[in-house]
Amino acid sequence: MQKRLSLRNLMFIGSMLFGLFFGAGNLIFPVFLGQQAGSNVWLAVIGLLITGIGLPLLGVAGLGITESASVFDLAKKVNRSYAYIFTVLLYLIIGPLFATPRLATTSFQMGIVPFVSNGQQALVLAIFSILFFAASWWFARKPSKIMTYVGKWLTPIFLILLGILIAVALIHPMGSLTAQPQGQYVHSPVLAGFTEGYNTMDALASLAFGVVVIDGIKMLGITDPKAIATDTIKAGAISVVLMGIIYTLLALLGAMSLGHLKLAANGGITLAQIFNYYFGSFGNVLLALIVIVACLKTSIGLITAFGEAMHEMFPKISYQVLIAIASILPCIFANVGLTNLIQYSTPALMFIYPLAITLIILAILTPFIGSSKWIFGVTTLFTLIPAILAGLEALSFVFKGQGWFTTLMHFNDVLPLASLGLGWVVPALIGLVVGYVISRFRPTV
Repeated sequence: MQKRLSLRNLMFIGSMLFGLFFGAGNLIFPVFLGQQAGSNVWLAVIGLLITGIGLPLLGVAGLGITESASVFDLAKKVNRSYAYIFTVLLYLIIGPLFATPRLATTSFQMGIVPFVSNGQQALVLAIFSILFFAASWWFARKPSKIMTYVGKWLTPIFLILLGILIAVALIHPMGSLTAQPQGQYVHSPVLAGFTEGYNTMDALASLAFGVVVIDGIKMLGITDPKAIATDTIKAGAISVVLMGIIYTLLALLGAMSLGHLKLAANGGITLAQIFNYYFGSFGNVLLALIVIVACLKTSIGLITAFGEAMHEMFPKISYQVLIAIASILPCIFANVGLTNLIQYSTPALMFIYPLAITLIILAILTPFIGSSKWIFGVTTLFTLIPAILAGLEALSFVFKGQGWFTTLMHFNDVLPLASLGLGWVVPALIGLVVGYVISRFRPTV
């Protein structure tokens, strides 16, 4: 009889994983989605949940199924050079360049700004960023303690505080779900919600945090690979169920907020306005506590994951040096502003998400199609070109009007689903079929 984790330990690891996932984007993007979707919010939520919780679950499960020790280990199934490039780029995006600085900026925008005059905001943001990442670095110094810090302490505090707002908002809604949808949410709310789920970065983070879950399960005495895979999926399911419930409720809050609020520039502003509506000046304090706790626990996880992954790939650089880099860089980048961070992170996300999704799907399909390098390599190659085009399209605010850019976008426009940011899907499927056929003739590769 195979040993399995007890329900208590499963809940503990699931809580830790939820805590690692649920940070800045998980708070602000569902609210903003709700505001944009209006009366189509339920359809938009379906799309959000596919990328927001479905893909993260698959990412965690894929690592367990393939028994991969790390993202680098999984990406090596394409080839070793690609594994280095993909892994470094992935950790830079979810780490010091975009996701991690966004945590401090979101905390400041939603929690601190109400207490600061306009003329002092730049200075206070700089001071807050230093304190925020100093705390993140302090907790990340001992990676073996992350399960205790996040799973036992910070996550329960966060859930209790956020639960207060959600309960009050549901009892006394700001409005109904009848507002006019905006943009793509008018005609394609499901697909619009699907692509909005990119911005949470959770499918990317699942590849990093999944390894933390697997290591945690092993520390609790589970050694059988099949048992580890099963318990990984169970812990992941607990995490994403919690995430799905909160995503849905936050999206509904956003949609109902249009009864009293105007469409804002981002979800951070909207959430701050909602707290102020329900709790007045005390709402500002409550929101500050929620976002700082939410973002701090994710920041600890991302800095820890960055340090461990980079140390594994570049063992000559110590873990302590790497987490110092992963704390100092986002401290600097956090000062460019939340809206700017979102704007400049979108192109990077549109590029790497297709590559991450195909890697996750191939990992899940491994028991059925095998793990030949032909399958992984050809599928990735067919995905790479449309991924580059999607990333460039998201940079239109930089290159718009330039001849070479217009020419490339013509190639992008002919791809099926390109208008929805999903131009990579059909090429990836073709690559999967081609790679599988070749693998049947070259099974030893």
